[in-house]
Amino acid sequence: MLPAGHRLRTSSDFTAALRGPRGARVGSTLIVVHAGQTDTRAGQPPRVGFVVSKAVGGAVVRNRTKRRLRALMAARVGTIPNGTDLVVRANPVAAQADSAQLGAELDRVLPKVLARVGARRR
Repeated sequence: MLPAGHRLRTSSDFTAALRGPRGARVGSTLIVVHAGQTDTRAGQPPRVGFVVSKAVGGAVVRNRTKRRLRALMAARVGTIPNGTDLVVRANPVAAQADSAQLGAELDRVLPKVLARVGARRR
């Protein structure tokens, strides 16, 4: 489970991560990861939020997909730099993916988006 201090909760936090001036986005067929950093969050623990729309499926499918992504990110939250906010958005095909496939996509996409947001910070 993702610890409470590492969760994005408010819509303004999601908006800042999705559309912030120091943001980056990297996507694949299964997921899209948005990353953002602000000076006000410098030194604070990273936070992660999830967007799983109705296009992914019904409530059961959406919740299962979100639980899988949350568990996978809980294992990877230690690799995210402090002050970074991430939003992981599931594409509709993510509903058919198993945890191993989602984990492989996260491992492929996370370093890219973190490198991009780090380059924009400089």
